[in-house]
Amino acid sequence: MRIHSLISEFWHMDGGVAFGVVPRSIWGNQYPSGADNLIPIVNRILLAESDNRLILVDTGFGHKRDEKYYQYKYITQRNSLPALLNAQGFSPEEVTDVIFTHLHDDHCGGAVVHNGIGLVPQFPNATHWLSGRQYRWATEPNARESASYFHDNIDVLFQSGLITLVEEPGEIIPGVEVFFTDGHTGGQMIPLFHSLQGTVAFLADFIPSKVHLPVPYLASVDIQPLKALEEKTAYLKRALGEQHLLFFQHDYFNEMCRLSDTPKGIRGGESFTAASLYS
Repeated sequence: MRIHSLISEFWHMDGGVAFGVVPRSIWGNQYPSGADNLIPIVNRILLAESDNRLILVDTGFGHKRDEKYYQYKYITQRNSLPALLNAQGFSPEEVTDVIFTHLHDDHCGGAVVHNGIGLVPQFPNATHWLSGRQYRWATEPNARESASYFHDNIDVLFQSGLITLVEEPGEIIPGVEVFFTDGHTGGQMIPLFHSLQGTVAFLADFIPSKVHLPVPYLASVDIQPLKALEEKTAYLKRALGEQHLLFFQHDYFNEMCRLSDTPKGIRGGESFTAASLYS
């Protein structure tokens, strides 16, 4: 199995949202921001290629909303998924599986597109894997998350029979294991890709950047921060023991890293790119 990194969007987020109760005087030394307190982030999509599968994890914002919506998200550059796939020698029709970590718009918006007549699946031949708990959570969202969920991101996929709900942790595709976290949102699904190069963990909004590795560094949008603390503590112990290779979805500066056990706790070690795993 070979891992590729694709960036669908470059955008910005308020640093206070990204780092929660950690003050700018601390996180700003590690993750620079502008005078407006906005930090640069990306939507980094994982593409996994095996002998008979082509797997995407998350799909970015997509292009269905009006420009005012995307301006509100401070998006500075959008790249089309078909173009990103074509650059790797593939087409959307060749994608066999799409794994949604969760249904916030920046993670699943690109799975459905407008073809000039109506909404259609971007990946018509793919099984779309979705946490059952996250689906139920999203259909009756709380007030904090409701603005991040849109029915048009998944309704067409259900109507086309392309959604498979995942209810239990474990292997969903040969070589791909998932587990669930609830701190950021209910039933966020985190995939682990087991390959000869090691286990690659796509961390989504569970640990969105290398700077977020210290346990107290939690985004203010995490709906259950104390739960997130417990989940992160447990996962980092596992990841260190199993030598996971961490893949960061939103980190502008670091694509992947290994972990180190330090006197201050588990921290990010060497940073590297997915491409370097095969060079």
